[in-house]
Amino acid sequence: MGKLIIFEGLDGSGKGTQTELACQSLRQKGYDPLKITFPDYESESSALVKMYLSGQFGQKPDDVNAYAASTFYAVDRYASYKTSWGSAYRSNSLIISDRYTTSNAVHQCSKLPPMHWDGFLEWLFDFEYKKLGLPAPDAVIYLAVDPDVSQRLIAERYNGDQTKMDIQEKDTEYLARSRAAAEYCARKLGWKRIECTTVADGVKTIRSVEDIHAEVLAYLESLV
Repeated sequence: MGKLIIFEGLDGSGKGTQTELACQSLRQKGYDPLKITFPDYESESSALVKMYLSGQFGQKPDDVNAYAASTFYAVDRYASYKTSWGSAYRSNSLIISDRYTTSNAVHQCSKLPPMHWDGFLEWLFDFEYKKLGLPAPDAVIYLAVDPDVSQRLIAERYNGDQTKMDIQEKDTEYLARSRAAAEYCARKLGWKRIECTTVADGVKTIRSVEDIHAEVLAYLESLV
């Protein structure tokens, strides 16, 4: 089989940027990675995800329980695997993904009490990797960003227009819980944690894209 490497992190952590830069650098080094992204908003399979994020099932993330929300994202991944990248993976290709099952781990654990996180993770990985037959990742790169910085970056993305944010991006308390869940998952599951927050003139901010990429690339070179 191929190799599957995931970029994970809160909204605004730079996953998309770092995924693209990683693929560009790996191509320059002679590799031929295939980049995929979840949710797959270009596919009909993301319909339930879109309904959930737009608030059609409730105006807060907690209005849809962790198990129901997980199935929306899992079905989208299953459709993508079956119709898009599964054959490449089975043909020994290198797959680089912006989010994956790991996002369910982060965002849906945050809806549950910490005492239930281990049980949820067992259910999640059994559901996606065994029952649905999706491949488990070979490595996960977790881009750790302070929730305050994440929220500020999200606001900048939409020029402060909250009407453009989805229900998760609007909910600062939910983002803080997701950060706690992400830190737990990174420790428990052995993810590569890259700290993306720094302090400049007494203000928390994000490290430069180039600085983060250099650390990411050094780790990737140890894997491929």
